[in-house]
Amino acid sequence: MVHVLKNSWALLLGMLLLMIGNGLQGSLLGVRGAAAGFSAGTMSIVMAGYFAGFLLASRTVPGMIRRVGHVRVFAALGSFVSAVLILFPAVQDPIAWTLGRLVLGFCFCGVYVTAESWLNNAADNETRGQTLSAYMIVQMAGIIVSQALLVVPDVSGFLLFVIPSVLVSISFAPILLSISPTPAFESSKPMTLRELYGVSPLGMVGMFLLGGVFAAQFGMAAVYATEVGLKLTQISIFVASFYVGALVLQYPLGWVSDRVDRRWLIMLVAACGAGAAVLATVSGGSFAVLVSAAFVIGGCSNPLYSLLIAYTNDFLGHEDMASASAGLLFVNGLGAIAGPLIIGWVMERAGPQGFFLLIFVLLALVSLYALYRMTQRAAPSVEDTGAYAPVMPSSTPVAVEVAQEYFIDQQEDDEADAH
Repeated sequence: MVHVLKNSWALLLGMLLLMIGNGLQGSLLGVRGAAAGFSAGTMSIVMAGYFAGFLLASRTVPGMIRRVGHVRVFAALGSFVSAVLILFPAVQDPIAWTLGRLVLGFCFCGVYVTAESWLNNAADNETRGQTLSAYMIVQMAGIIVSQALLVVPDVSGFLLFVIPSVLVSISFAPILLSISPTPAFESSKPMTLRELYGVSPLGMVGMFLLGGVFAAQFGMAAVYATEVGLKLTQISIFVASFYVGALVLQYPLGWVSDRVDRRWLIMLVAACGAGAAVLATVSGGSFAVLVSAAFVIGGCSNPLYSLLIAYTNDFLGHEDMASASAGLLFVNGLGAIAGPLIIGWVMERAGPQGFFLLIFVLLALVSLYALYRMTQRAAPSVEDTGAYAPVMPSSTPVAVEVAQEYFIDQQEDDEADAH
């Protein structure tokens, strides 16, 4: 790990600052939207804009990088991020905010693609697993730290928007001034949805449903917390709990997944998350219960993302893993766009508890579908499955391909040891 930090500290520091800025703006808009009188339905449209931009960028930014290079794309998109963050408090209009979120989603995805390309270039077969772990920890830590900034006094009404703008601007310095060479960029063409479903129905359906769960956590959690009357300090703790749970439970669940039928684990983990959502729904607004439920939901849903990728890989040859993952990310992005829109609609009709109600439905469907798929085909033996590699839902196809390379390396090492 020391070797990884020595070679990649600039990238990891830059990503930490980026994640702090991105995590803060998401929660802050949820709080400010309620203060401005925007309904849950309106805020759901605003929040969905980010995921639409993210999905669009994942398809178009690779071409931009190939045409003009990493540095120009990184600097240009980063400048747009800083500008949009400053404009949010100046123009408090839902249409303007939706367009701003669309731009932010596009730009952040582009920035992540670029940074992850550099990170992949800095890793080798011996350090790829540690590099991936460090990157995931930095992403989680950035979002957790960002929630603490939500309670900073904001006398002028602009300060909390200025802070993420400054953090994002500063984050470019260590990355652009590092001596890492600019890597060659290649991207994989995703499988068609028909092909992807044929390879792994559970992977495809599960990733679509999880997209809605992730969008709820990242986009609508602060909206829900504001509507139920939590104070700013409580909102920051509540939102952070999703990501603390993900950070704590990611590796234990990954360890278990390499030793059992992954479908059983997917079913049980999704059921636990659904149970926590039910508990939060009937808790009567108890803050301790809400935080505990958020911890469990985050700790279940985030590892499910990596579990579904690993499970799909179990049915693929090495040469098809990258294209399948690109397809899974696309399906997940479609679910992430639909998630806030549906949650906003449910919250307007069922009240704030519609937030946890929909999370329950989505995770329960993942669990039930995993149970159904166990009746349709036999699972590969544990000896024939590959290694679990932790990946964040906010990661781009580049980071997932790093995980795939690690997966393949581990599988080849295991085969060599067996002989």
